[in-house]
Order: sequence, then structure tokens, then C-alpha cells
Amino acid sequence: MRTFDYSPFYRATVGFDRVFNLLDSVAGQTGSNGYPPYNIEKSGDNDYRIVMAVAGFAEAELNVTQKENELLVTGQTAADGQDDKQYLYRGIAGRNFERRFQLADHVKVTGAKLANGLLTIELQREIPEEKKARAIPVVANAQPALTH
Repeated sequence: MRTFDYSPFYRATVGFDRVFNLLDSVAGQTGSNGYPPYNIEKSGDNDYRIVMAVAGFAEAELNVTQKENELLVTGQTAADGQDDKQYLYRGIAGRNFERRFQLADHVKVTGAKLANGLLTIELQREIPEEKKARAIPVVANAQPALTH
């Protein structure tokens, strides 16, 4: 595993420690076998969508959970190895999975739907009013505040 040196970025940034820690943790994630395949789409200025190919899973076998800044998507097949079918070839995986996504601050899951073997998770960034940019008035000829 390759490690990255973020020290050059520390010289020009303040308060981004969490971002660098996040990059380290994502780079060190194990178990990323690529199953199930997924897309991450940007559908607007503050709208995102994760689309996962979950062929063979029923709605009751999928679980989508958001806890703080982490989104966890799991799939547990009810008939995991318990069917009495004899397969000549089995190309549809249908195996249990767990996929984690790190979400930015103020990103919330607004919905999830399953259609045609695709699980679509809608996300939206909702920036609170106090976090939005605001104009600061500049006052001319103001007396400086005295400090003692």
C-alpha cells in the first residue's frame, strides 16, 4: 500500500486536518472488490445520486443507513446458498455485500428506490444559512477599538 505525504498542503491550509485524515482512511480501505458495481452522479449544484447494480436483490434484502458522514449500503440475500436449483452457469453474483461511502458535511440522503435491478440513492447538500457566504460591510472613518 502506498502512503501519501500531505505535509506540503499543511503549509497553505488551516483546519483541513479532517480532510487529510479522510483521504488516508479511504486510501487504506480494504475489501473493495468492486461488487456491486456503482456510479456516483452529480445531478445539480447540490444534488448527487449513487446508482448501484443489485440484480437479484429484493427490496427487503437491501439496507441503506446514514450515520453522521458515512453512508452504509448492505445487501443480504435471503436464499444465500439455500436454493435447490442446479446451475450450469451462474453469472449473476447475488452475494452479500457491504459498501461504505464517506459523505461531505451537510450531505443528507433524501431517498432510495429500487427499479430494474438498480438501487438509486438520492443525496443533497443542505448548507445551513449560517454557513453560507455573507457580505461584510466596510465602514470608513471608524475609530479603532481600544484594547487594554
